[in-house]
Amino acid sequence: MRSYLSHLECTCCGKTLSADEPHRTCPACGKVLYARYDLEAARRALDPAALAKRPPNMWRFFEVMPVRDPDKVVTLGEGATPMYRARRLQRALGARELYIKDEGLNPTGSFKARGLSAAVSRALELGLKRLTMPSAGNAAGALAAYCARAGLEAYVFMPKDAPEANRKECVICGAHLDLVDGFIGDAGRISRERAAREGLFDVSTLQEPYRAEGKKTMGMEIAMDLEWRLPGAIIYPTGGGTGIVGMWKAFAEMEALGWIGHERPKLIAVQAEGCAPIVRAFQRGDTFAEPWQDPHTAAAGIRVPSAIGDYLILEAIRKSGGTALTVSEEEIFQAVGEMARLEGIFPAPEGAATLAGYRKLLAAGTLAPEESAVLMNTGSGLKYLDLVGG
Repeated sequence: MRSYLSHLECTCCGKTLSADEPHRTCPACGKVLYARYDLEAARRALDPAALAKRPPNMWRFFEVMPVRDPDKVVTLGEGATPMYRARRLQRALGARELYIKDEGLNPTGSFKARGLSAAVSRALELGLKRLTMPSAGNAAGALAAYCARAGLEAYVFMPKDAPEANRKECVICGAHLDLVDGFIGDAGRISRERAAREGLFDVSTLQEPYRAEGKKTMGMEIAMDLEWRLPGAIIYPTGGGTGIVGMWKAFAEMEALGWIGHERPKLIAVQAEGCAPIVRAFQRGDTFAEPWQDPHTAAAGIRVPSAIGDYLILEAIRKSGGTALTVSEEEIFQAVGEMARLEGIFPAPEGAATLAGYRKLLAAGTLAPEESAVLMNTGSGLKYLDLVGG
């Protein structure tokens, strides 16, 4: 297997950069950089039928992943998560074709394992030794685990009210953990300050090019699981939004590779009523999302008041014909129990928000019952036991 990584490209101004040295955001405009590939060469080299014969993890897509040396891949077996047909929920909701993509079965208990496997692998290949990031929870645990696996140092900055399981996960994996009195934005500011002062490399969401490459494999797996077709809609709990951005990128790459056609699913962002900057911007018709003041929700992963990739999230939603909506705390936690009782999947609150959102979309007629839909459960409820009553 060979990676066809060719260069980096700014998603805003189009500036191109070498992929052979560390970069974070675009030096010209400060916006998000994407990894780009020689997709025509990859298309000639890779038969998608061969993917099923490779080891069942996200690195089966090696040709369009950003690590050149297979020996530098830092993996714990992330990816290849199951996508279940949710038949009992279908019946309860009057829907025809509903799936749950269960990212809670990733090695560190959430979809964050994908992005951090890619980012840490590329950091290792580029010779970086000390990584830092802010996190509301699951990303911190994933960074700690993958840095431990790679023999790199991890520095993590988390709000003091981040879930207890995530805090303990960082400590047990040997990360340097600082708890911050404030929100994820405050943690990000302190992380950047420490990075500048101590020579750490910041791998914050969409502020380096490679976490999105791990997240895009969710879109590739959905297509693969459906025998190279795409569902009518993908409903996604949206904080920093790397999952939506990554999957939208994956769809374009798969079309260029000849794996799928022009069809696209509606991408639907679900946010909590107490922190909904993307929903507000979508409803206003804005290109960028204003930061949300006083963010609050128990679903820590979507308590993100400001996303650097806001313009990419909004573009993907609009171009796909999707939408954005909010759900209440009560609706989120009702959906945690409903998904568990009817399908045996104990979702993170963020993942349960997609079920709450789907119910509202059906009731409003925004989605038709006959449209196929995928709910993205981004993490395991086992990491939120302090929030869920027994």
